[in-house]
Amino acid sequence: MVNTMAKLTEEMKNAFSMVKIFPVATASKDGIPNVVPIGFCRLVDDETVWITDNFMIKSLANLEENPVVAFYIWGPDTGGCFQIKGKAEIINAGEKFEKMKEIVHATKPGLPAKNLIEIKINDVFQCSPGPGAGKKLI
Repeated sequence: MVNTMAKLTEEMKNAFSMVKIFPVATASKDGIPNVVPIGFCRLVDDETVWITDNFMIKSLANLEENPVVAFYIWGPDTGGCFQIKGKAEIINAGEKFEKMKEIVHATKPGLPAKNLIEIKINDVFQCSPGPGAGKKLI
């Protein structure tokens, strides 16, 4: 994976806004995969996504060993399917962390909001079926 950031298009941002649960995949340093449904996933800007760690065990351990993460945007109203790959940073103190906790607690006061996982988007791929499946879009 190249370490340049990619900016989502308006079409991709619109699709992102329609998704409620995001399947997020990580892998250990040995390549053992893990995928979990994440409800607190927020597009901060065109190239940054915040995920809240409320109950992560395997995903958090994977990200500590290997910061590469992937998830896809798809739903009945998204108009397409986009796979996003990026590099994650675990943040558990400071201004960004406190802002994330505030957002989570305003929505669901009982959730722990233990860590902020900040993902810098590196690549976006087409994941809709057909001849363009797997094509790099950004």
